[in-house]
Amino acid sequence: MSTLTRRGFLGAGLTVASASALPIEARQPRTETKGPPVRLAVSTYSYWHFHGDPYPVDRVIEDAARLGFDGVEILHRQMDGESPDYVNRLKQAAFKHAMPLVMLSIHQDFVDPDPAKRQKDIDHTIRCLELASRLGIPCIRLNSGRWNTIASFDDLMKVKGQEPPIAGHTEKDAFDWVVSSIEACLPAAERLGVMMALENHWGLTTSVDTLLAIHKAVGSPWLGINLDTGNYPGDPYAGIAALAPHATIVQAKTYYGGGEWYTLDLDYRRIAGILRDAGFRGWVSLEMEGKEAPATAVPKSLALLRDAFQRA
Repeated sequence: MSTLTRRGFLGAGLTVASASALPIEARQPRTETKGPPVRLAVSTYSYWHFHGDPYPVDRVIEDAARLGFDGVEILHRQMDGESPDYVNRLKQAAFKHAMPLVMLSIHQDFVDPDPAKRQKDIDHTIRCLELASRLGIPCIRLNSGRWNTIASFDDLMKVKGQEPPIAGHTEKDAFDWVVSSIEACLPAAERLGVMMALENHWGLTTSVDTLLAIHKAVGSPWLGINLDTGNYPGDPYAGIAALAPHATIVQAKTYYGGGEWYTLDLDYRRIAGILRDAGFRGWVSLEMEGKEAPATAVPKSLALLRDAFQRA
């Protein structure tokens, strides 16, 4: 074994000291990085658009794994129930196929002048937070709700979500109802460790400005924003750019075979660039809303999103 002389030790010490005196930039190579890539999930909604019997959630999990998605978003209305046995089977399927369950998309409506009806949907939201916790899902999708002065959703789509208020009430009333209802759910969200993500869905949050104002008024880390790429009455890119800095998760619409209600020709390379520039590095969940069979439309959609986000 070689020994280090006093002179050698002092020389080595001087070398180390000299190196440590150099700026950090001189001691290690610069590396350019874009940050971690976004991860691509698929919503079970991509396989079932409320027509006929719901497509089984466990089969979506299996298909997502086979196609190479990174995760699965579950549409609550598509579930076969909430029994412990069913919930545990979904968790088992997700684990078996290494498919994180990333969001539970629920339906509720806080735009109602009747406090009892709002409380019913608050209770429903809290129950869904608990369900998400049981499933190991870290986030639920929220809607604001709508006035329901246009009874048919098909008719609502014809006017791009622009619905008149109930007689005797104003948008300010609805804004306050939504904020107070979400605030009533916050203790459960924090206790369970499950976020809520408010979507720019057809209703009060058709307006991007209103959505951002609600988010700011609630002002809680347990309320995020679910940026949907397709739900805009006007220029989608302007809306996406406004929401991108605040987005918690993104739902990416595609319309192969023509949309169920409308069709948009979205430039996903452009959208990926907007999200990248805003610093978004979260989940992007596919919502294939076209009439083409999911067996062909979902793989096409995955290829489209992969191409766009790998280049971003």
